[in-house]
Amino acid sequence: MKRIVIFASGSGTNAENLIKFFHNRENASVIQVLTDNPHAKVIERCNLLKVSCLSFNKIAFYSANHVLDILKNIKPDLIILAGFLWKFPESILNEFPNKVINVHPALLPKYGGKGMYGMHVHEAVVANKEAETGITIHYVNEHYDEGAIIFQAKCTVDDSDTANDVASKIHELEMEYFPKVVESILFPDE
Repeated sequence: MKRIVIFASGSGTNAENLIKFFHNRENASVIQVLTDNPHAKVIERCNLLKVSCLSFNKIAFYSANHVLDILKNIKPDLIILAGFLWKFPESILNEFPNKVINVHPALLPKYGGKGMYGMHVHEAVVANKEAETGITIHYVNEHYDEGAIIFQAKCTVDDSDTANDVASKIHELEMEYFPKVVESILFPDE
């Protein structure tokens, strides 16, 4: 059984989608969700789906190694950042090389880096009159949004699109492709 851990900071729609995708599977399961936001909607979603969700603070994440210890105990096959906003510590990346991935709401390398998340990205895409945007699933390294790209999916940006319209299109891409790409990483020979 492949063990999946998800980190999320917000509403948790991607986390919920992944949990449901791997629910009742014999070969993989989301066994833990971790959040840096004790008020995140992802906690409520996890409770409804009966998946453990723990919140943590910066000390536990960056200096006390509590989160690293939790991960060492779980021994995840894959760590997924799904709307998680903090920079991932090198201690975790070193312990789990090539096992941490992220979904970014743009076609990297465009619109990546510190502060480029969620509506900030969609507003920039619209302001710059981009003809297309999309999602990028990539490995996480010590720099924001610079890890090796695993997969990208594109959508058009119409002249009349608002940032909210773009957000809806990105959400559709995430819902369709993110679980399938995770599955292909966990089971590359299938």
